[in-house]
Amino acid sequence: MVLLEDLLSAADFTSQVARLAEDFRQRHGLPGIHQLGLVVSDVESSAEDLEAHGIGPFFIASGSPIQWLERGEHRDFRGKMGLAYYGHYQLELLEPGEGSDFYKRSLDPQGRPVVQHLGLSVKDVDGWARILEQTGHPTLVRGKLKSGPLTVDFAYMDTVEETGLIIEFICWRLFGLRIQVPAAIFHTVGRLEKRIGKRSLPL
Repeated sequence: MVLLEDLLSAADFTSQVARLAEDFRQRHGLPGIHQLGLVVSDVESSAEDLEAHGIGPFFIASGSPIQWLERGEHRDFRGKMGLAYYGHYQLELLEPGEGSDFYKRSLDPQGRPVVQHLGLSVKDVDGWARILEQTGHPTLVRGKLKSGPLTVDFAYMDTVEETGLIIEFICWRLFGLRIQVPAAIFHTVGRLEKRIGKRSLPL
């Protein structure tokens, strides 16, 4: 189990994160790590704890993906997430949610944020997923989030046996064009949420 607190307490957070699944990523020619996917019991309280240590503020949202295909089976999943940056990396807080136990299985009994997956930002989610599938690493979940002109495609890959972690391919698009959302956007919206007293916006 990889805990966020252990990474944060390391002498060099950036180097420590870069070493996660490093051999596997190099062997398969994967891009660098963009995101740490963290499973928590409560996104809002976890965000508050991390914000008290100077991380964030977190943008928090809840809702249902328009697609959640888990091992080939369509499911109605609903959950809550929080997004912020620390150093070069995006931190994504995720609650267990409803409709699947995909995140719940990674919960820490003591309530500490657990690194469940490493998010890699790519242009072609399905193309990269096929590369790992051809080497014996099936897709666990293929999903899509949508809010107005914004879409987020993602695929969780079964790499736990070799790396101890799930590899996720992610692509954000606005009006169909791939984008990288700056950290300042998430932090600014997070501040606004706190100011208006509404910590979770609907997706």
